[in-house]
Amino acid sequence: MPRLFDLTLTGLAPMVWGTTYIVTTEMLPAGYPLTLAVLRALPAGLLLLVALRRLPVGRQWGEAAVLGAVNFAIFWACLFVAAYRLPGGVAATMGSLQALIVIGLARVVLDQPVRRLAVIGGITGVLGVACLVLGPAAGLDPLGVAAGLGGAVSMATGTVLSRKWRRDTPLLTFTAWQLAAGGMLLLPFAWFLEPPLPPLDREAIAGLLWLGLIGAALTYGLWFRGVQRLDPAAVSTLGFLSPLTAVLIGWLLLGQSLSLVQMAGVALVLGGVWAGGRSAPLRAR
Repeated sequence: MPRLFDLTLTGLAPMVWGTTYIVTTEMLPAGYPLTLAVLRALPAGLLLLVALRRLPVGRQWGEAAVLGAVNFAIFWACLFVAAYRLPGGVAATMGSLQALIVIGLARVVLDQPVRRLAVIGGITGVLGVACLVLGPAAGLDPLGVAAGLGGAVSMATGTVLSRKWRRDTPLLTFTAWQLAAGGMLLLPFAWFLEPPLPPLDREAIAGLLWLGLIGAALTYGLWFRGVQRLDPAAVSTLGFLSPLTAVLIGWLLLGQSLSLVQMAGVALVLGGVWAGGRSAPLRAR
């Protein structure tokens, strides 16, 4: 039961991340990806720092900077490049490879055993995401492919290093450090590479509040909690719930069609998540 509770709570994070697409396209101005990423991470991180009143000490500064880079700055930058240069389905499928990358990194960095069921879950989930989002006209751009792979490696690295470096740091504090660091790293790129953001209406402000407070501060706290308490491979397969949620929201709210292949993808994704969860040790930490 503790494992099921931890898996369910952690799975809420990628499900909320699956709302990012509809919130971004329906509520926020287009053409400002880096600026919106900064506004998603930095204010939430600074608010948490002010509330918690605890800064890193010693080597925690370097660790927070690295985790902020791989979990937010590098990951989101690669995500945006892949989204602009690849069809959305190709980008999502490449991002889903992070579940398999986590298994390899956890073996090297954390000395975690490679469990057969986790590998099966990772492969099944990738196939499921491909069925959900890939279309017949999907094309491959070399830079986009590199960005997609870079984002998967970045997210996988952040998942494993978060397990290694959190130690006894309180969960919200650990999340605040990373959000603030990631936002600060993205800030100069947004400043120099993008035009000033136009005035935001109430709908856009509501979208940013959702992405920042719920889609970043709360959900990453849940994610890092799961990373600490569960096997990294089990946590990474939960990431398949993000594209699944995005497709289901498009079907329910935007009137998008759901083909037989996509229905098969839903089953494969759920099967991959189940296999990844079953691969975790019986007792949560």
